[in-house]
Amino acid sequence: MDQNRFERLNQYRSMWVLVFFDLPTETLTERKYAAKFRKDLLNDGFAMFQFSIYMRFCASRENAAVHIKRVKGALPKKGKVAIMQITDKQFGMIELFHGQKEMEPVPPSQQLELF
Repeated sequence: MDQNRFERLNQYRSMWVLVFFDLPTETLTERKYAAKFRKDLLNDGFAMFQFSIYMRFCASRENAAVHIKRVKGALPKKGKVAIMQITDKQFGMIELFHGQKEMEPVPPSQQLELF
């Protein structure tokens, strides 16, 4: 196996970017900003994990940095936003439950990589 390819698929090198947010939605303008922020996340390949938590798989730390920069560029004027990065290995240790029933973690979506 090509060493470069192995490095790209390494669970310690690939990252998950999680965006947590609590945005005000009392006024029509605030609701528009909150909806735009969610739409920007979706357009950048993030998926909703919970209502105010979105996540995205990134093949490398460098790729994660690109998407984090995009999130920062889309930040609304008001509200709280947190961005967290964890390795694919760490994310693989997540325990998910629906009620008291344990669920399987969602596998990362396949991303087309252009050279």
